[in-house]
Amino acid sequence: MGLPASKFTDHANSNRRTGDRFPGQIRTVGGMTLSQTASAFDSLRLDAVPDHDALRQVYELPNEAALRKQMTELTDQTRRLIACASLVLVASVDASGRCDVSPRGGPPGFVAVLDSRTVAIPDATGNKRLDTLQNVVATGRAGLLFVIPGRTTTLRLNGRACVSTRPDLLTQLTAVGKPPVSALVLGIEEVYPHCPKSFLRGGVWKPEQWLAADAQPTSAEVTLAQLRMPELTIADIEKREEDALKYRYE
Repeated sequence: MGLPASKFTDHANSNRRTGDRFPGQIRTVGGMTLSQTASAFDSLRLDAVPDHDALRQVYELPNEAALRKQMTELTDQTRRLIACASLVLVASVDASGRCDVSPRGGPPGFVAVLDSRTVAIPDATGNKRLDTLQNVVATGRAGLLFVIPGRTTTLRLNGRACVSTRPDLLTQLTAVGKPPVSALVLGIEEVYPHCPKSFLRGGVWKPEQWLAADAQPTSAEVTLAQLRMPELTIADIEKREEDALKYRYE
């Protein structure tokens, strides 16, 4: 859009410093009285569940099947699920415990199964923040949730993780048409096929239950509000998004 990168950087730093504050009077949220600098979380954590034992008192024990179906390697069936998935959500954490979840997408089978305990995700062109990859480098851990369009069952993988730039690996990961710059590699420690209840409750694959498009803000509207740069317009952001999809899709 012709704006210098430094301009975005200056505003980003300012936004981080500003934080989420509510100047003015004492306010009430959800029946809780909060000071101008407190959030609902600050109040709720004061009497939050303190430990594992207290948490378990609130819930019944899981049934045997829920425990038994967790494995440490892939079966033929879970390999097939991965081969059908066109979307995977990647959870990671940095050395300070700050968490992140980021989507990765591609044609079905874009995630490569290297063996029964290893999968590799090609890193396609994105925003270059490298949040997930930096977290993996820092802690060597990641969690994956595989999603198949139209299917309510999901597959969870958790384990050790690393970022690889080894050429003989990257040349295998050409699902988007070219070898990636790097790949996120997961050494599987847990494999767990998750039940479909959340997708059924959310009507995820039922268009008749979806809200109308005009019931939600557009991507450009959300981005403009996040940037907090008065000199930009919706048209500026829409053009930027159009260019990003045109030139950075792969």
